[in-house]
This record gives sequence, C-alpha cells and structure tokens, in this order.
Amino acid sequence: MTDGRRDSKQTFPRPRAAIRFILGDELVEVEGVPPTTTLLEWLRLYRRRTGTKEGCAEGDCGACTVIVGRIADGGLRYEALNACIRFLPMVDGCHVLTVEDLALCDGTLHPVQEALVATHGSQCGYCTPGFVMSLWALWRSAQTPDRAAILDGLAGNLCRCTGYGPIVEAAGRLHGQTQADAWRERQASAEVIMLARLAALNDGSTLDLVAAGQRFVAPRDQDALADLLAANPEAVVLAGGTDIGLWVTKQDRPLPLLVWLGRVDELRQIEDRGQDIVIGAGVTYEQAAAAMAGLGPDAAGLWRRIASPPIRNAGTIGGNISNGSPIGDTPPFLIALGASLELRHGQERRSLPLEDFFLAYGRQDRRPGEFVARVIIPRPRPDAIFKVMKVSKRFDQDISAVCAAFLIELDGSGKVERARIAMGGMAAIPKRARAVETALLGQPWTEASIEAAAQAMALDFKPLSDMRAGAVYRLAVAGNLLRKCYQEGLSGRLRLDLQPAADGHGLRTVPVPVPSLDMSDA
Repeated sequence: MTDGRRDSKQTFPRPRAAIRFILGDELVEVEGVPPTTTLLEWLRLYRRRTGTKEGCAEGDCGACTVIVGRIADGGLRYEALNACIRFLPMVDGCHVLTVEDLALCDGTLHPVQEALVATHGSQCGYCTPGFVMSLWALWRSAQTPDRAAILDGLAGNLCRCTGYGPIVEAAGRLHGQTQADAWRERQASAEVIMLARLAALNDGSTLDLVAAGQRFVAPRDQDALADLLAANPEAVVLAGGTDIGLWVTKQDRPLPLLVWLGRVDELRQIEDRGQDIVIGAGVTYEQAAAAMAGLGPDAAGLWRRIASPPIRNAGTIGGNISNGSPIGDTPPFLIALGASLELRHGQERRSLPLEDFFLAYGRQDRRPGEFVARVIIPRPRPDAIFKVMKVSKRFDQDISAVCAAFLIELDGSGKVERARIAMGGMAAIPKRARAVETALLGQPWTEASIEAAAQAMALDFKPLSDMRAGAVYRLAVAGNLLRKCYQEGLSGRLRLDLQPAADGHGLRTVPVPVPSLDMSDA
C-alpha cells in the first residue's frame, strides 16, 4: 500500500527504506540488508573495516567497541557502544567512528594510539582497537580522570595479555598534554561541521525497512508507536538491544517485525517533579545516572556497577523492566522506592505499581501491543534509610547473585514506621520481602529486631541454586545484607563499599562518607 491508509498489516506507508549515516567522513546509504544485521557484521563483511573485532558477540569483551555520535540537547553526544549487538538500522542518522578513522591521512596517530604505543599497551593486539575506542571516549570527555574514572571507562574491555597496567597508564597520559589538546581543538571544529551534516539527515521521515523476510520500523512519536503496536501486537519492541541483540547473535531467533523506540523523543525524557522523578522508558542507564545519583549514594553506587559504559550507553530503564528478568539490577531498588509504571495500549493509558508488574518468571502484566511508557520514582524521605546492595562474583560487568534494596523510615521514638524491602536473584521475579517487612514494623531499630527479622527471610524466599550462587548462600547473603543495612543506618554517615583494590586486582572494603540528602530545594 502506498496511499497512507492503515490496515492490520501496515499501519503507515514506508517513507524511507534506506539506512543513512556517516561513517568516518563518508555519507553511507544502505538498502536491502537484513534489519538484524549487526553493525559489527556490516563493518567487517560489507566495508572490510576489520579493525573492529568480534570476541564474545554478546557485549561483554569490548573487542567490537566503536564510537557512535548523535544529536542530543542541541549538540553531539558521542558514546562508546558494542557493535556486536547493535543492529545496523539503530545507527540511522548517526556518526560512526571505528579505529580506522582516528589517525590522520598522513599516518599521524591519534594521541590515544600514541599513548598505547608509548606504554606498550598492546601485545597480541586483538583487543586493542576496542581499547582505543573506549580510551577515545574517555579522552573526548575533556576532564582529567582519576584512576577510578579510568577503570570505569575501561570496564567494558577485556585483555588476556597486558594485565591492564600499561593500558591504564596510557589513559593517564591523555590529558593536559599539548598534543592531545591540539587534537581536541581539531575534534571540536570537526564536530561543528558534523552537527550540521547530521541535522541535514534528520528529515523527519519514518524508517521502515523490509528485507530477508524481516521488517524494522522506527516510529517518530509515541502516538505512531502506540498505533503500530496495537495493530501488530506480535511485534518485538526493541530499545537498547542489549538483550535482543543476543537473541540474534547467540540464539539465531527469527524476528519478523522489530519496532525500535530509539526515535521516539517522548520516551527519552527525564522530568524532575520535586518529590518524583519521571523517567521515559527509552532513557538509557547513562542518561539517567545523574537523576539516580540524586536518590542517594547507594543508588549512584549501584548505577556504577550496572554493566559497562558501552552497555550503559545502550541499555534502557524501560527495557530492563520490560524483559522481566529476576536478576535485573533496577527493579529491586525501584520497587523499594515505591515506583510505578505508566503503560500504554493504543490511546489507553494506565498506571501500575512496579511490584505488581511482575507476575511469574517470563510473564508480566502487559497485554499484547501494550508498552511501558514511563517510570515514576518517588524520592525517599530525607531522613529515611535507603540502601541498595549488589553481590556478584566480579565487581564490574557482572550479573547479580543477589541485589537488595531497603527503604526504612523510623518514627520519632526510633521504631520502624515503614519498611519496603525488595530483592532480585532470590525468586523467579523481583520480589518484596513482606515477611521481613512485617517483622520489622513497629519494632525498635535495634540489632535484636534485625536478627528476628532476618530469620523471616526464609519465609519470603526459596532461592534456586545456579551458576552464580547456591540457594543456601543466597539466603545467608540476603540476611547479611539486612544486617549491613542496619549497621550503615545507625549513623547515616557511613557506607561500607566494595571497590577494586589499588592494584586493580581483587576487592577491598572501604568506608565511604555519605552526605545527607537535603530536599529543601526539591
């Protein structure tokens, strides 16, 4: 159909069937490629840009890291992303940089590359291009990073050869040097031109691709998205692709119709209402980081440990909730805060407490064609005890064995007036510990009350044993996290945190000062 009328098979005409983006300095238009072709596959097979490597094909090793720039807030936002799980249509309207784009035409190396050469930061070299691109993102930030920022910036890149020391040293050389500053000025000038070029690509058209029995649609507004999903309830809704990408690279699943949220601006908004924070379902972890930090230092600490920077640049809050994983990092602390969802189906909207959204493993209270539009997060009371804790085998880039969130409010006499405790990794869904909450209510905030409540944990959860932890371990950890919450909540001024050791190996426990949360300006 080409007359614009809608039916159950096609809700609007296909105004554009070509993917358009800028690769390095070249305008590229791609047609006829299967929509689930990954950016990595296209770069290597169609463009022979073999500097970008495939290691894990699931966004864990960083060998495929590239830089993707897009227009945001009137300027350009450049982010490190995993090309192995990013579908090619998701870079439509963007600027893509690979390791081949960094050196000048005369062969002069970029300061990032020079630094790695100077520190002998490459051995076998397979992972090196990915490190280069992550270091480029760190270099472009124009801030002098401390060791913690460098380690965080490199958390998504794995190396078997160097021991990371030379690479971390290279990162420390990138700021404050005359050569690096000159390149930064050159980059700033180039970005002025690139901003205009990307703006010219943004013609307001809807991307609607059909190839190899697959269809990929990127609606431009929420109304169009709602109509499309209502008419095609079988469609797979794609946000950041950090899960769905693996459906293709690891499971070879057929995906006949993909509907991408990445062009719907309404879903990428953050609104601070004072007592509430409203997060659009398409907001990425990285975009939400500052707002989450405002909820308390423990929330900020959890955010730091959600995957790696390339995953945080892609993964979304709504996606983490919608996939219903029992080990997702965001649901426990959002449930503890009393968050709710706004869901939409066609023109109908409804609100639902987040804790009621999860029904059973792999099943949520969402009918076909309905999607999560926004998450409404109440701020904790200024004097509340709000703690979020994640236990996993690795500090960085690891899935939780147990993720726990505690919101405790005391009355004037020091008794527990309100308790909301939520756990991930303990059941088939993210779930509140209601028996523990009941055991605490009305009791004094004392060690004896905590010990009694901890015994009720076994009434709330019958955890499974799997590759991440055993059932007995999980139950013991859950009780100990409640005890940790009590110890840290005694003064409200100290948090015991696990951080990488100074040598980059292993973990150490460190006291972290916790500033009071002043809500007077909220």
